[in-house]
Amino acid sequence: MLDDASMAKTVVTTDDIDGSPNAETVTFSFEGRNFEIDLSKKSRSALEKALKPYIDAARPVGTSRGSRSGSGRSRSRRSSSVDLAAVRAWAAENGITVSDRGRISASVLEQYQAAQ
Repeated sequence: MLDDASMAKTVVTTDDIDGSPNAETVTFSFEGRNFEIDLSKKSRSALEKALKPYIDAARPVGTSRGSRSGSGRSRSRRSSSVDLAAVRAWAAENGITVSDRGRISASVLEQYQAAQ
């Protein structure tokens, strides 16, 4: 029989809007600020539908090559400049729930950085 400590843990990312499971991180920028949000397929579709008229009327800036992979580059830069263990410790001290492993939400990282 396996005890709780030896059982594998599965982390399910939930939609930041409606709480539904199996969300994926979406990265976008607005007014020079980068944002990340976890969205289900339904919520992502709603975001894309809402942004479509603005994207269609906008002018592209820079290159679109690797735009989705580019978000990974910015994420790795940010995570290397922030001590995630320190963020988790700070969050626990301040009553903010974060998982022991995996991604820390952008809002928690922003709160941590603002408190420093």
